[in-house]
Amino acid sequence: MTLDEAQHRVDDWIKTYGVRYFSELSNMAVLTEEVGELARVMVRTYGDQSFKKSDEGASLADEMADVLWVLICLANQTGVNLTEAFEQNIRKKTDRDRERHRNNQKLQNND
Repeated sequence: MTLDEAQHRVDDWIKTYGVRYFSELSNMAVLTEEVGELARVMVRTYGDQSFKKSDEGASLADEMADVLWVLICLANQTGVNLTEAFEQNIRKKTDRDRERHRNNQKLQNND
């Protein structure tokens, strides 16, 4: 699925099942909440914290999909074409960071 297709599928779902989009500000708060849920799974899976009983069934993939869903909602609400925005972002990063990471001693292998 392309980003454009994802934006259309979310929009279709909202119109069919969701009645309407939450306000942009509400969706921004929901995005923050979903990123927090993703962070919880990450820190328990890859960090030093252990899972709690309430964390049972938490899925990294599902939490990432929740973040993507709300981000797509915000893009749809604000008229952002994510395909174009992502392509521009890659160009920006390439122009800015073409040599920066290769020259970063912190990223060099210490083998």
